Amino acid sequence: MPNVGKSTLFKALTKKEVEIANYPFATIDPNVGVVEVPDERLGKLSELSHSKQIVPTVIEFLDIAGLVKGANKGEGLGNQFLATIREVDAVLYVIRTFELADIHHVEKTINPMRDVEILRTELALKDLEVIQKRFDSIEGKAKTGDKDAKEELEIVSRLKDALNNGTHVIEFIKNSELSPKSLEIIKGLQLLTSKPYFFLLNSRGDDVPPKLVEYISELGSQYVSANAREELDTADFSNDQRAELNLGQSKLAELIQAGYKVLNLITFFTTGEDETRAWTCREGSTAPEAAGKIHNDFKDKFIRAEVIAWDKLLEAGGWAQARSKGLIRTEGKEYVVKDGDTLVILHNA
Repeated sequence: MPNVGKSTLFKALTKKEVEIANYPFATIDPNVGVVEVPDERLGKLSELSHSKQIVPTVIEFLDIAGLVKGANKGEGLGNQFLATIREVDAVLYVIRTFELADIHHVEKTINPMRDVEILRTELALKDLEVIQKRFDSIEGKAKTGDKDAKEELEIVSRLKDALNNGTHVIEFIKNSELSPKSLEIIKGLQLLTSKPYFFLLNSRGDDVPPKLVEYISELGSQYVSANAREELDTADFSNDQRAELNLGQSKLAELIQAGYKVLNLITFFTTGEDETRAWTCREGSTAPEAAGKIHNDFKDKFIRAEVIAWDKLLEAGGWAQARSKGLIRTEGKEYVVKDGDTLVILHNA
């Protein structure tokens, strides 16, 4: 929602200058920032390989206009907001839990549970509009006995019921046994509530309602609690400086890693004298698919991969030592890459 700390958080995360104002819709066009994913494994592998450079993997954050009640009908910047959400891979709900008279709330009072409900309802109402249009367009065809139309009408009807009962599409998918075809139908609808999501509770410390934490858990989601203003003001502080001021650890790394997790991503590594690099792929990716992240040609020309877990490589003391101890495995096209794997890809030139 407006005035909950989205732009403050975005600036702390990305170190980019964005407008932060105490009025609704200070953010109109989305701000885009690319953020490095913190990973202590990179430094350790780099030391082992005496790498000239370290290249972390990244995640992209968008700071978009706040959503208000009635956004599904175009209130505020509703249509623009919702169109932007359709293009992202996951949603971070920023929820204000702190009281501060100088910072106005569009609903006049601080009520995190109400705010979550407004956000979820607005997205659901927009999806119901899409679903109803699709229902109307295929209903007649289904009545003629068309098998594909009947199957689609059934899944669309189930989505409609779920949303009307307060269940988002992503939750419906998790709790249902759906055929690959049904999943493909849902994917084609590009529904807002089909996006994975998590929460940032913008808190001053002890103002997070236990009821909200319980609700987030019931949804099967996760949250990070942080003071966005404090994170911005101390974004350049070292760990030693934070300790001297009794600030505790920054929550930004936890938030970035939570985003990485909710996107169902894993990290694998390549390491050598030139560089140690982290690469991103979806959990469940095969070795050729992971190789394609390094270079497009590697996927099609993949022969095999030499694989060792990053910690086993460290324990061995290097590639040569790991090889002599028989710790390096040779894997083929069916191998599913695991988080923390260190790879050497062999391919046709």
